[in-house]
Amino acid sequence: MLCNTGVKFASLIVLLGACATGASPEPQLTEQIPATIANAPARPVTPALPTETFSLPPFESSGHDELDAWRNDFAMRAIEAGRNPMVVYEVLRDAKPLEAYLPSTPDNGSSDVSSQAEFAKPVWEYLATAVSPANIDTGATRKAEETRLFGEIEERFGVDGEVVAAIWGMETSFGGYIGTFDGPETLINMATEGRRRKLAETELLATMELIEQGRVRRDQLIAGWAGAMGQTQFMPTTFKAYAIDFSGGNQPDLWTSRADALGSAANYISQSGYQHNLPWGVEVTLPEDFELIYSDGRTLPLLQWRALGVRGFDGGDLLLDDAQMARLWLPADASGPKYLLTSNFDTFLEYNRSLSYAFAVGLLADGIAGRPGPQAPWPTHLARVSVADMTALQSGLNALGFEAGTADGIMGSRTRRALQRFQSERGLVADGYPTPELVAQVIAAAG
Repeated sequence: MLCNTGVKFASLIVLLGACATGASPEPQLTEQIPATIANAPARPVTPALPTETFSLPPFESSGHDELDAWRNDFAMRAIEAGRNPMVVYEVLRDAKPLEAYLPSTPDNGSSDVSSQAEFAKPVWEYLATAVSPANIDTGATRKAEETRLFGEIEERFGVDGEVVAAIWGMETSFGGYIGTFDGPETLINMATEGRRRKLAETELLATMELIEQGRVRRDQLIAGWAGAMGQTQFMPTTFKAYAIDFSGGNQPDLWTSRADALGSAANYISQSGYQHNLPWGVEVTLPEDFELIYSDGRTLPLLQWRALGVRGFDGGDLLLDDAQMARLWLPADASGPKYLLTSNFDTFLEYNRSLSYAFAVGLLADGIAGRPGPQAPWPTHLARVSVADMTALQSGLNALGFEAGTADGIMGSRTRRALQRFQSERGLVADGYPTPELVAQVIAAAG
């Protein structure tokens, strides 16, 4: 037994009778928010659970030995960390192996982050889907339908409505698809698989705490494949920190309440440092003799960027104050679009660490607001670098002392800066963009 007790197992069933066993059916999304948010009818609140101990019954086998062994060990650690044993049992008991994490055959399924579209595709291919005309039109329509809601969100949180709409669109197609996975089950599988075990265990502990506090019910926890929940895809730790009741229902419901989901997203972005009416980025042109090493992530005031010859794409003003800080970013190579990014871009990265994702949020928000997208053409002729080649590139840069970070096949800011330093030292155009030819040069130099 994991703990001694006088509470019977039957008490668990009585106390948690409303909880589902296994994955729950996908809920029907609410299409209208209450006419008056402050007077919205209250939803029932799950009572806080008692904290006394009880005899934890054995888990039934999931059919996967590694999952079973991890679950038995984690259940003990969760209880030792102060989590309610009854909640621990209810969260963990019905988990089964998922093909995406624990495939029945070696080549079946993949939970590798590098296979996600925002990491695996060239940025222009990713944007063609994420910032399509259809998504822009839908976002503008949804924002117009919810004028009052978006107005109240802007007033309370200082986050522009088109940004909240863009995040909503990026995460769940404006609430159209919130996922069909059982959230804790995905995290259990992630922990068993092992590469992101610490993350998964932290999120499971947060899930248990949310249930104990009565902020969510076990049967609510529908999620995407990585455990993110609701119309704005909050992980449990994010839910715990930023989810709010914006509809007057006593507890935040990110699954069926647009007000709660969008208000919570705005709260998250606002607390990440978003500044109202500050552009997230401005497309620019550079003088012919510009040193691209300046696009290595350094942040300078606009006064300095102007002194370096940086101008708006049409050659006009940058529409930012001289004291405003920004950094130069090339989403592709030296021939593609170029942007000065402000601190608001970084708030999008708090939601998802992919640069392509944050870029798509900004462009979709611009589209919803009626502003144009990139004007410079994309270098679509460039050959794509595979995940394996990207991993080899990172390993080569590390071997040469350029500190590209973990060789994970993901082209992040650290890898880009390392590649720029390699290019600069060899008299190449230091745009930090990987091509098959550049990969070959790095690997050859690394020996």
